[in-house]
Amino acid sequence: MATTKPRLSSFSRNLSAVSSSQTPGVKCGPNGTMFVSSGIADLDRSLVMVMEDAEAPHHMLLLRNFMSQGLVHGQPLLYASPSKDPRGFLGTLPSPASLKHDKSRDRESEQEKGLRIAWQYKKYMGENQPNFDSHRDNKQDYCNEFDFRKPLERHYFTRQRVNCVGIQHSKNLAALQEHCASFLAQHQRNDGSSALAGRIAIQSLCAPQCEHSNMDWEMLSFIKSLKGMVRSSNAVVVITFPPSLLSLSSTKRWQHMADTLLSVAAIPDEDKELAKLLSGYQDMVGLLNVQKVARLNTQVPLILEATTFSIKLQKRRFLVLECLNQAPVDGSSGSSYGTSGSCSGSSKAGTVDF
Repeated sequence: MATTKPRLSSFSRNLSAVSSSQTPGVKCGPNGTMFVSSGIADLDRSLVMVMEDAEAPHHMLLLRNFMSQGLVHGQPLLYASPSKDPRGFLGTLPSPASLKHDKSRDRESEQEKGLRIAWQYKKYMGENQPNFDSHRDNKQDYCNEFDFRKPLERHYFTRQRVNCVGIQHSKNLAALQEHCASFLAQHQRNDGSSALAGRIAIQSLCAPQCEHSNMDWEMLSFIKSLKGMVRSSNAVVVITFPPSLLSLSSTKRWQHMADTLLSVAAIPDEDKELAKLLSGYQDMVGLLNVQKVARLNTQVPLILEATTFSIKLQKRRFLVLECLNQAPVDGSSGSSYGTSGSCSGSSKAGTVDF
């Protein structure tokens, strides 16, 4: 997920290239763009909007990872929700997985892919293991892996300011817009100086329990204003909304306003036809579709090798996105031959690099 940096011209020097790389949880990208992690190693760019599915709350998995990743990095967080107790939602955020779990999962993934390394080569890799671990640690500093069975420890909430806002009883969006403006004003970009990135998470913006849910133009105006404020700040916003509660024209406008647009969908239980068609069906909990990807400070279009991914909870603990693949022709079960996406570097077919 990307935050933009204003540039005077195409040839202007990026003075923050060095300083921003030293900011916790932030890394430099092309064309003066800075990136923060979504908390999902398979999904990493800005105003991000997630279209909810009325049949399954899979958007909450993405939102929890996004919020936890920011808190782990010590980044300020503004969370808005239509629930009666928004702060209570913090107790459901997942905790970072331990290094021991990460290593065991790496070994399991290698076995699943059928990697066979000669004994001498394996021995050589063992001798150079410290360098490999140090590289993994650097990657984990940017994007952690989270365990949904273990709640986030309380010290992450006290280490920095976390602001929770309830929008259920608000007659309009003026109060929420004021909270967002005040939050983003504290994260303005200065000339070449490194600043801590902020995160805003807004859950179910047009929820029916909110009094503003029938104010289509006011909600659209709020999104437009928020997008303008984000452009000049060092922050990222994630908004989830149920498109089924909006008119078709309003849904299209909301989609147009998003920098990155994702949608989640539930998978029917025990669908035998779908199980034959898709490999790894038994481990899937939902589907994620990438409808639009942020392209900031550039006019070069991005062509994804895949736009639909399966949402899996490995061991019912770790959230993983994998390229959706078709099962073998004979209908036999087998390991998925696609690769999961990555937020660092390039890999084989099926990568998500945004």
